[in-house]
Amino acid sequence: MLNSTDVFVIGGGPAGLAAAIAAREQGLRVVVADGAKPPIDKPCGEGLMPDAIGALERLGVRVPSADAFAFRAIRFLSSGISAEALFPSGGYGISVRRTTLHRWMIDRAADVGADLLWETVVTGISGEEVRLTDRTIRAKWIIGADGANSRVRRWAGLDACSRTDFRYAFRRHYRVAPWTDRMEVYWGERSQGYVTGISNDQVCVALASPDSKLRIQEALLAFPELNARLQGSEPASAERGAPTANRKLKRVCRGNVALIGDASGTVDAITGEGLGLSFRQAMVLAECLKSGDLTRYQVAHRRLALRPLLMARLMLMLDGRPGLQRRTLQVFRRQPQVFRKLLAFHIGAISPSHLAFDGLTLGWGLLTA
Repeated sequence: MLNSTDVFVIGGGPAGLAAAIAAREQGLRVVVADGAKPPIDKPCGEGLMPDAIGALERLGVRVPSADAFAFRAIRFLSSGISAEALFPSGGYGISVRRTTLHRWMIDRAADVGADLLWETVVTGISGEEVRLTDRTIRAKWIIGADGANSRVRRWAGLDACSRTDFRYAFRRHYRVAPWTDRMEVYWGERSQGYVTGISNDQVCVALASPDSKLRIQEALLAFPELNARLQGSEPASAERGAPTANRKLKRVCRGNVALIGDASGTVDAITGEGLGLSFRQAMVLAECLKSGDLTRYQVAHRRLALRPLLMARLMLMLDGRPGLQRRTLQVFRRQPQVFRKLLAFHIGAISPSHLAFDGLTLGWGLLTA
């Protein structure tokens, strides 16, 4: 019976599996434990931006085209106005069902030799010990990948964070052929709607709002064009919801414990960056585990989160401000290069310095629109 390992990952979602895969590629022995039975689902928009796809492929996970739907641009819509920007250099994102992505990541983790303990509850940690319901496993490193309500974070005394403003996100799939190869973002007074195709006959609809009681059917009334497209289509899944927020922790590691993914802080779902961020965190974390020093992970984790947090703040400025939404889209239509560069920055294709002039252009445009 397994009684020791180099790395014990608590949480077997995409972040935990990414950490396991990256650590195995560094030659470390890895155990992953999760109380759930796979595949694990979670409410999300199910879109992966081009940089997230690249990070996933560096982990050796390639989602077959038959299991995904490609989108080549982002389209914003508000008050009858729309604007869109293509990904730079012919890039593309993909939408893939969360359960499908999880299956592919499980296969990769198993292929590289991680020990996967499903339906296995972790009851606590102490020093180099991880306690399960029926035994204890010794581990040099303990990784918390158990989500936004992480118990590992609490056990390790890493809960301290800056202010967190919650919103609420809901997701449902509909049986209707995708009408575009764009990811569409609908801006309303109380909510945002996100739509991507996930197959030739289904779309994923996600909505986010500060109102915990707002549900998809009611929220769709604020988006007449989207509501009309979905009329008569059959729901292909139950509505699922979860909180979403920008949460920055003061520390993401202590002693031999490190956090990854939503356990290590969250970026509002408005950015679509959650999964991609966790994949990039996993590769840095694995290098630090191999070197035996988590100090660099703390620094790198903060650096990796800067761009997604900045983009989340910029986009949330539009939340609940119809006039600002309208003026922003008017600027994007008149100055399409501004939208293109913002999108390029969003996916890490250009640095903040490249945005300086276009930021001024956007600001002036908003004042004069």
